[in-house]
Amino acid sequence: MYQRIVIKLGTSVLTGGARHLNQPHMVELARQFATLHQQGQDVLLCTSGAIAAGRARLGFPKLPNTIANKQMLAAVGQSRLMLLWERFFEIYGIHVGQILLTRADTESRRRFLNAQDTIQTLLEQRIIPIINENDAVATEEIKMGDNDNLSALAAILSEADLLLLLTDQPGLFTADPRTDPDAHLIPEVHTIDETLRRLAGGSVSGLGVGGMATKLHAADVARRAGADVMIAAGQAPDVILRAVNGEAIGTRFPALETPLESRKRWIFAGPKPTGRVIVDDGAARALQQNGRSLLPAGITAVRGTFARGDAISILGPDEAELARGIARYASNDLDQIAGVHSDKIAARLGYAYGPVAVHRNDMILL
Repeated sequence: MYQRIVIKLGTSVLTGGARHLNQPHMVELARQFATLHQQGQDVLLCTSGAIAAGRARLGFPKLPNTIANKQMLAAVGQSRLMLLWERFFEIYGIHVGQILLTRADTESRRRFLNAQDTIQTLLEQRIIPIINENDAVATEEIKMGDNDNLSALAAILSEADLLLLLTDQPGLFTADPRTDPDAHLIPEVHTIDETLRRLAGGSVSGLGVGGMATKLHAADVARRAGADVMIAAGQAPDVILRAVNGEAIGTRFPALETPLESRKRWIFAGPKPTGRVIVDDGAARALQQNGRSLLPAGITAVRGTFARGDAISILGPDEAELARGIARYASNDLDQIAGVHSDKIAARLGYAYGPVAVHRNDMILL
């Protein structure tokens, strides 16, 4: 049973191949989300359909295929799309929160952490995050390009254990099922190579920008970050519930490692620590013996200059390296809150990014 699931709904799933959003089917999908939510699982929705909703809202105008026109349609359609999702989830007493992202939000470590904090807070409050690309302002240089890759980013940000890509196809086939009657479904994929990539075809509906090739790329990214990935038909009965319960449906890509292993591997093998903090005896024992996070109260000194999100070294009272981790506060902030109890952080800084200096899940002991 999966605990945290990102579900990506393609335009073809939301429209059923028509020009309008299929609202009855959206209600049915919301029901499946609600079932998982009521069982205590964390669910995130990565939704396509903003441009399609914008076209329908404006009466399907004939417009040149320019970036500006697409952004205009997305701006009109995004509010319509969110209104529908909010209305459908309200049937089940569920609140939703909108998050609009671009590639720039992944390339800046600070913005990455801010997005991650927002997602985590929404989930803690039992609010379903609804994620989409910020098409109305994104340029080609900062666009993810499609919601398949955006959903892989959402899986990384949320540390999900399942990414479910729902599309107009039942999964990945040995050949194009639209032209080859002998094509059969591939139930599980362990290796993504050039042969497999050549099997991936384009979008059937023509309404979205992602085809099977982008789903394959998204699957590769997400499984390397520790999430199982499934590609399945969005119109199949109870497809979300069946996939989450482990039924063999569609094509499954097993995770290569757990999210925690992936993050800690980055900490250990990634960039050289840019700064150091020295901790007292109590904090050293809490880290080494009790598996605790590092609190500002346990820090006695801060050395070097580093930003929020940088890797830092954690040294004991004898200045021997105990651990490495990702700083939740920049060095100038930690200078001000070193030795301070967590409930006093906001009073000292005027803001707070949470009670810990380095979270246990963002730390590896040496």
